[in-house]
Amino acid sequence: MLELKISNPNKQISKPAEIKTRKFTSEEKERLAKAAIDFESLLTQMMLKSMTQTTEGGLLGKGEGLGSDVFSSIFEGELAEYMSKNQSMGVASMLYEKMTGEKLDLNRLKAEELKSKIYAPENYGGNEIDKIVPHGSALARLKKYEPLVQNIAKKYGVSDALVKSIIVAESSARHDAVSTANAKGLMQLMDGTARELGVNNPFDPVQNIEGGTKYIAKLLEDFGGEIDTALAAYNAGPENVKKYGGVPPFEETQNYVKRVKAYLKYFKGE
Repeated sequence: MLELKISNPNKQISKPAEIKTRKFTSEEKERLAKAAIDFESLLTQMMLKSMTQTTEGGLLGKGEGLGSDVFSSIFEGELAEYMSKNQSMGVASMLYEKMTGEKLDLNRLKAEELKSKIYAPENYGGNEIDKIVPHGSALARLKKYEPLVQNIAKKYGVSDALVKSIIVAESSARHDAVSTANAKGLMQLMDGTARELGVNNPFDPVQNIEGGTKYIAKLLEDFGGEIDTALAAYNAGPENVKKYGGVPPFEETQNYVKRVKAYLKYFKGE
């Protein structure tokens, strides 16, 4: 713990530097508001992450279940953003007022954000993709499978980054993962699908990755190389994609596609 030696407490408190305000355009104010909120969200998330070191496993507790790392990371980020937009700390409002001389109207911003999040096929996913990254523990587990992933991905002509993204999204890189639907292994293969792909033991990383990679390669071919529809088919089944003519209107599938594409950007270094 850092200790401060204070002989005169009043000397430790100095008047904050004055920030001169100037006239901003409406567009500049929008950017300043977003930057202030993002700053408070980042600050809050750093505080939450510090708290997780005490709870040993995140704010959701120490869990070994399927996707626990993913959900814990997403929860911390979403909670931080929620807190910043509801003036839990007031940092964003203070910064905005210091820069513009005006009050930050969070109610208006929240209304605008709600309108922008209405689902539309042409802007599916939006900029939220940039906020999702793989959890550190999942990356650590994935590391030992990377040479295997590269070899198998090359064999089936698909991106190794895509295969790694699916592995992290499906099982958080746990070879023994079992979902509530009884999907198994790193790439979460259902028993019927596993048999069709020649996978005898879905908990064997070699067989599982080979089967899952073969399957996503086939889906990419079936759907003309369209990654959104191929991923949706991997999650919800090809028939549902055909039925709806694209990504089905299932929240789980839409979130799945968005998450895998976010991980794909991460693994590609974009």
